[in-house]
Amino acid sequence: MPANSWSDDDSYNEFDALDSLLSELSVEDEELVEETSSSNSLSLPSRFQNRRRKAAVVLTLVWSSTIALHLISWGSLFVLGLSTIVGLHALVVVSGRLKRYPESVEGDLPFVSLIVSAKNEEAVISNLVENLCNLEYPAGCYEVWIVDDNSSDNTGQLLTQLAQEYDNLKVFHRSSDATGGKSGALNQVLPMTKGEILAVFDADAQIHPNLLMQIVPMFQRQQVGAVQVRKAIANQGENFWTKGQHAEMALDTFLQSHRNAIAGVPELRGNGQFVRREALSRCGGWNEETITDDLDLTFRLHLDKWDIECVFDPSVKEEGVTDAIALWHQRNRWAEGGFQRYLDYWDLLLKNRLGSRKTLDMMIFMLSQYILPMALIPDFLMAIIRQRPLMLAPITGVAMSMSVTGMFVGLARIRKDKKFRVSSYLLILLQTIRGSIYMLHWLVVISSVTARMSVRPKRLKWVKTIHQGNK
Repeated sequence: MPANSWSDDDSYNEFDALDSLLSELSVEDEELVEETSSSNSLSLPSRFQNRRRKAAVVLTLVWSSTIALHLISWGSLFVLGLSTIVGLHALVVVSGRLKRYPESVEGDLPFVSLIVSAKNEEAVISNLVENLCNLEYPAGCYEVWIVDDNSSDNTGQLLTQLAQEYDNLKVFHRSSDATGGKSGALNQVLPMTKGEILAVFDADAQIHPNLLMQIVPMFQRQQVGAVQVRKAIANQGENFWTKGQHAEMALDTFLQSHRNAIAGVPELRGNGQFVRREALSRCGGWNEETITDDLDLTFRLHLDKWDIECVFDPSVKEEGVTDAIALWHQRNRWAEGGFQRYLDYWDLLLKNRLGSRKTLDMMIFMLSQYILPMALIPDFLMAIIRQRPLMLAPITGVAMSMSVTGMFVGLARIRKDKKFRVSSYLLILLQTIRGSIYMLHWLVVISSVTARMSVRPKRLKWVKTIHQGNK
């Protein structure tokens, strides 16, 4: 999930107002966009304000509810009932049958615009351009837009040179006062693009030449608003951290594709993200007031009744971070952006604007991904004080079982050899065990991020993930 860049200042002075769905939601909920007195720009809709206060309320509710469960007589029965609901939903997700998609396009191929926002990417930009400009798609049916987001290295100069070599490459250089991070870069270049379908990649992306020919046919069904391909780790064999990310991406694609199969809420992941222009326009473009633009767009697409397809094949390769510090910074951004989404749109969830099935799916994944890690500390403390087992052990066990199952099946699904071999499955089992140990870092990340968002008045300062050009 890509992240926008933010300063430590929690105030907002200038930005481009989001229109369409975002504006409609603000008006419907009496959260009107007001004109500022100092400029012609518009102030931030209240939906995206007061996140710290909202986070503090959520954290207080989670802690107090967890403590209450230890004190009331029927606390264990409540947890068992909730565990049953989560377990049944997990069974539905795991047993969901993946969709089949058309393999070719009937009629003329639609025009596709490939967009990349690049900032200080001189190590990978040349390989990226060569890759994207030589796809197995008619030359007159796609274009490549690279946005140089005011790079301070040689990225801009390299792109200027490469634009002379490739006819389908177009380069846009952002000014030093441009704002909005990656979302701002994408929104700024969007009016210049011609594609009916927009494909967004990170600067370290590596894709197969026939990727467009595999993905474009999925958009023949008019209700498909977006397609997300599986993210693969290009340097997966480097060390424990990259091997863990390989298993993590297998698990994530399993979950998203199976949520798709049961008409739940599959999510976009930024890199390798395809969006129908009509859908993006109706949803107001990329939100510049969030850290994870992909998760925010996911929610708005579902609110606007578009379908999102998630597939195992084809995939987009990207560099995995290679040390614990870089992983910590990256996952903190992802966790904060994911939590922001619930804080921003909580009222629409409660109003069931997504529909019953999608609301249930999203609430259960919020419980598994955010609420449970938040509740671990008070649960652990109360268990020690009262000298009794962890109250949330049953539901935690269900969530972990689903994670292990999804990781094993996901890893098995992406292996090249399709024949049954005992040695292959033993290797997958070892990868699953190692990946499950690696995934424990999320408990620390979620717990710390949700606590920090509740007490600190400033947002997390963005730290760029450095790409080395590893293959």
